[in-house]
This record gives sequence, C-alpha cells and structure tokens, in this order.
Amino acid sequence: MTAHGSIPRGAARPAKAPSALRGAARLPGRLRDAWDRPLTAYYVILGGSLLITVLGLVMVYSASMIQALRYGLPSTYYFRKQLLAVAIGSVLLYAAARTPVRLHRALAYPLLLGSVFLMCLVQVPGIGQSVNGNTNWISVGGPFQLQPSEFGKLALVLWGADLLARKGEKGLLVQWKHLLVPLIPVTVLLLGLIMLGGDMGTTVILTAILFGMLWLAGAPTRLFAGVLGGASALAGLAIVTSPNRMDRLHCIAASDPGNGCWQAVHGIYALASGGWFGSGLGASVEKWGELPEPHTDFIFAVTGEELGLAGTLSVLALFAALGYAGIRVAGRTEDSFVRFAAGGVTTWITAQAVINIGAVLGLLPIAGVPLPLFSYGGSALLPTMFAIGLLISFARSEPAARAALAVRGRNGRKSPSRAMTRTMRRYVSRRPSGER
Repeated sequence: MTAHGSIPRGAARPAKAPSALRGAARLPGRLRDAWDRPLTAYYVILGGSLLITVLGLVMVYSASMIQALRYGLPSTYYFRKQLLAVAIGSVLLYAAARTPVRLHRALAYPLLLGSVFLMCLVQVPGIGQSVNGNTNWISVGGPFQLQPSEFGKLALVLWGADLLARKGEKGLLVQWKHLLVPLIPVTVLLLGLIMLGGDMGTTVILTAILFGMLWLAGAPTRLFAGVLGGASALAGLAIVTSPNRMDRLHCIAASDPGNGCWQAVHGIYALASGGWFGSGLGASVEKWGELPEPHTDFIFAVTGEELGLAGTLSVLALFAALGYAGIRVAGRTEDSFVRFAAGGVTTWITAQAVINIGAVLGLLPIAGVPLPLFSYGGSALLPTMFAIGLLISFARSEPAARAALAVRGRNGRKSPSRAMTRTMRRYVSRRPSGER
C-alpha cells in the first residue's frame, strides 16, 4: 500500500522536458534580464560603434583600392587617411566619454559660433572648395579638407539640448514661443548656410535632429505638424528648382542605368550579385569603375557585393542596436540636457544611416550623405565619434550604471551580483525616469 499522493512502485514517472527545451523557454527571460542590467547600454554603444568603425575600415580599404589606383595614388591612400581619422576620432571619443556633463554644456555656444563662422568662410571665394557640385568644403592644407556642416550637426545637438534644458528648468517649454525661439531661427540659419553650398542631404539630417529634440521636449502635435509642413514645403521648392535633384528623385526604384540613374542602378547590381555570403573581400566587380563613390556614399553596396546579405544584415543590426541603446539612455536619464542631447545624437546617427542605406537600396533619392562611422571621410567621422563619446558618457552617468561601476571597482572589476543588480534597478525605478 502506498502513501497518499506518492507514485506506486514500478509505475511510469512523468517525463521531464528535455534540458534544451527548458533552456529555450528561459531564453527570453534571460535576454530581458541581460538587457535590463545597468551597464548594458554602455557596452552596446561602445561595442557596436567599435565594430561598425572596424568593419568600415576594412570596407574602405577594399572599396577604395581601385579608385586610388585610377588616380595614380597608392592603393592604401584612402585607407591610411581613414585610419588617421579613426585614430584622432578615438581620442575625441575618449575625451567626450570622460568629460563631465557640465563641460559638454559649456562647449555648446563656442561650438555653435565656430561652426557658423566656418560655414560662412565656405562661401568666401578662394576659401570654399567644391566637391561633386557642392561647395561645402575648406582646404586645411595638403590633401586634407574640412566640411564645417558636419560639425554643425554636433553644434546643433549640444546647443539645442542646452537651450531646451535651461528653458525646461524654468518651466518655459509649455509655451510654444519658447519651444520655437531661438531654436528654429538658429536652425534655419544653419540650414541656409548649408543650402548655399547645395548640400541638401546634410540639411535633411539637421532637420531630423531638430524634430527629434522637439519631440523629446513635448511639442504639441499642431506645432509639430506646422514645423513639418513648413520644412516639407521648403524641401519641395528646393527639389523642383534643381534639375539635379529632380533627376535623383526620378531614380527611385529605377532599373535602367540611363537617364542619369547610373549610380543608383549599379548600386542595386552590386547588392544583387552578392548573394547570401558575397563574393569575398576585395572581389567586388562594381568598384572597378562601374559604381561611382564606392568608398563613400555607396560603400554599403560594395559591402553587400563582397559580404552578401549576411554582411549587410550585420551592419543593419549594429546600427539598430546602437539606436536602441541611445533611446534607452535618453529615456532613463534624470538630466534634461542628457535626455535632449542623447535623443539628438541618436536621431542624427539613425536618420543618416536610414537615408544612406535607403538610397543604396533604391528606396530614397541619393542624398550624398555618408554612412556614419562606416564610410570614408574624416570630416564626417570626427564629430560622429565625439557624439558616440557623448552617448558613452551619458550611459555611464545613469544612477544604476554609476553604482554598478562603483561595485565593479571595489570588487576588482567583477560584475555586480544579481541581487545587487535588482537592488539598483529598484533604486532607479523609485526615481523619475525623465521619459516623455
């Protein structure tokens, strides 16, 4: 006779779920716990930006070799210049990551004034340099050129974040005039100086940054729609008055390389010929003179041809992770300046990546903007790496992240225990998150 509730001797016991199935069932919870750790955003931003930059160096070397030889230059010419820019950018990234927030705020006005001054110099005959029909460059000696509008993106982020944060501390952002003035007039000034040189792609990025910060500031829908409508009207006017921009608009989803769509169609050819895993590094056919700008605007097409769908999806995943981590930093901070600046940087990088990749895929008109951290070009790389340093600094400054770093330092750089992580999350959850 058996005890109540016990299994009779010899009876079949219920089968246990295989360990693989139990592990798979617990996987979503483990991933959620890993993402909720205080330092996850910090590591994702640092690791994602590092991987994008390193892969970009590899692809710049591969995509630019033939271009350099065509101009009678060493095959490593563009790669060496990009490597130098990465080295300088790494110093800027480290400095930005270690700089306190109050010093970043102090940089806002000097950087804005310096950017406006340099953009004015671009329009001075004999100083401004034209590249591919756009006059947005200044020669700084030898083969090096500077594009001040790229630093204008960083200036708008820091200055706009400082402006909105100060007005928010005084409770002025509930009035529409304080939301728009002087943010809109200064942004229009920057856009006008850039458009004088004919660079509409950069103006689109600055406009996206403006909209991102207005959204974080809590701009009402009517105000948002009004600003968006005005910007769309000006953009439409700029397009219809320029035959070159109208040609680019007609090249969306084009299949015939004629009629001015050579670059757009050959970008699709490069992606289509890559297959699942590509033809191998250095084996691109389109970069042999068929695809213009293979190492700058259309480096994503060469990546698709040489690394295939696996390579392009990896790049997309890295940018998606970087953007999501930036949103997390902006959403969890208690500092209004950090929220606006992190949101502005995240909008800048993700919008520019979408515009560049969309143009390569034939879904958007070719805007002439580089792929952030990936394409060749020191003028674009340096402010972008500084902006990544800002995100790293902000990610480290979260209360839970500061506590985790302090615990790791006391324990010989060991990760905090699970109990300590839960305690830090409870500590943060009791405080206002700063989310919109």
